[in-house]
Amino acid sequence: MSSPGANTRSRAYTEIVQAHKIITRHNSQNRMTARPKNHIRTTKQNIMNEKDTICALATAPGGAIATIRVSGQDAIAITGSVFSQSLEGKPTHTLHYGKISNGAGDVDDVLVSLFRAPHSYTGEDSTEISCHGSPYIIQGILELLIEKGARQALPGEFTQRAFLNGKMDLSQAEAVADLIASTNKATHQMAMSQMRGHFSGELNRLNSKLLHLASLLELELDFADQEVEFANRDELTSAAIEVRDRIKSLTDSFQTGNALKTGVPVAIIGAPNVGKSTLLNNLLGDEKAIVSNIQGTTRDLIEDVVQIQGITFRFIDTAGIRKTRDQIEKLGIERTLKAAGRARIVILLTEDGVPFPDVRFREGQKVLRVINKCDTSMPSSSFLYHKRNVGMQFHISAITGDGMPLLKEALVREAAIPEIQENETIVSNVRHYQALKKAHESITRVLEGISASIPSDLVAQDLRDCIRHLAEITGTAIASEDVLQSIFSKFCVGK
Repeated sequence: MSSPGANTRSRAYTEIVQAHKIITRHNSQNRMTARPKNHIRTTKQNIMNEKDTICALATAPGGAIATIRVSGQDAIAITGSVFSQSLEGKPTHTLHYGKISNGAGDVDDVLVSLFRAPHSYTGEDSTEISCHGSPYIIQGILELLIEKGARQALPGEFTQRAFLNGKMDLSQAEAVADLIASTNKATHQMAMSQMRGHFSGELNRLNSKLLHLASLLELELDFADQEVEFANRDELTSAAIEVRDRIKSLTDSFQTGNALKTGVPVAIIGAPNVGKSTLLNNLLGDEKAIVSNIQGTTRDLIEDVVQIQGITFRFIDTAGIRKTRDQIEKLGIERTLKAAGRARIVILLTEDGVPFPDVRFREGQKVLRVINKCDTSMPSSSFLYHKRNVGMQFHISAITGDGMPLLKEALVREAAIPEIQENETIVSNVRHYQALKKAHESITRVLEGISASIPSDLVAQDLRDCIRHLAEITGTAIASEDVLQSIFSKFCVGK
């Protein structure tokens, strides 16, 4: 039985189907299912001159050894012009020892790694010069390379060229930045999995199913005058449900992925002077928040991150909840309640004799009830079991550290972060999440259309929309140079 919404949609579509057919049948752009990668070449020319040879320091400054990366059609010739031996004719993936000279003398003894296109990170002729990490040496070598015809690379330009030259798709390119920024085992595993193409493989499998279904519907459109039905509706429904469920699973994984990437948000809330700031300082191992006996000391949100058992937590210290006439303090309390609503875990803090604040929590939110200052008093009051405050209960001293190990264990347990497997796909990128949400909406419309017996050309359009949204993740459907610039501008210069 179709839903009332689907029936309404069916009637509306029936009224416009003839006009829509004319547009759809004669618009070649709308008939596209996914753009080939070659279309990005026009974007490439707008972003950079592909004939340029670029150079940059690829390692963090301050180390004993530094690596300078060179890439482009003249990379080998330019490097050879400042190197003590010729690199012409040397095979790819070889190491060469020699000196870098500036005409007045030797700059440094170096090792040059040689990579010939397309067997390099960027897909272009490339070299990597390993030298001593002296800023003077690094600057001297870069100046020589620029003098010989190279230019300073833009942020992320090496990885951008790798993407544009087909060495990796856009999701894999973004994973490079995530790998560099990884701070724990979980984020490292996520980035490695994505960079190795596991996420891309998932999307390609979904794309193949969608393209098959779209091709059958397009075939029906080509024989519309003969009223031939090539796509079995039961098969179409079953395949669409399978795709929808997988997209939903990937979309739902974003909550975990984002928590791993940015930290599990934990809000510490309670009445004034129950020890929220002291608890934050204990968890961080630093005097981050100001502590005093004056009520209302904390008026704004204070947050910082710390790792507990390999999991990154983002703790948020909040203003004490109480009735007040102070307008600034009222604003702080409002922000407290908003922070509590966004947090994945809430530490509801109090001390003996002070009731827990009456706060409503969203469904699925984890609440840890904590009684502080156990070093000065023993809990005894009946308020501890206030009917609206549910969750586990702990007795701690934020000053002495008593009870803190158990609280930390509870935080790790309630974070419920799964062990990331090597080939597991977890979405952590906001751009990917947004594209998946749009794809899910499109495939849902496909199912509604099939249920309501919507004409095939309209269902096909929704299928094309779903394919396009998934293709945006890997970059096969991106035409905007603004999107690419936004992504790669966040990279460091040498990557």
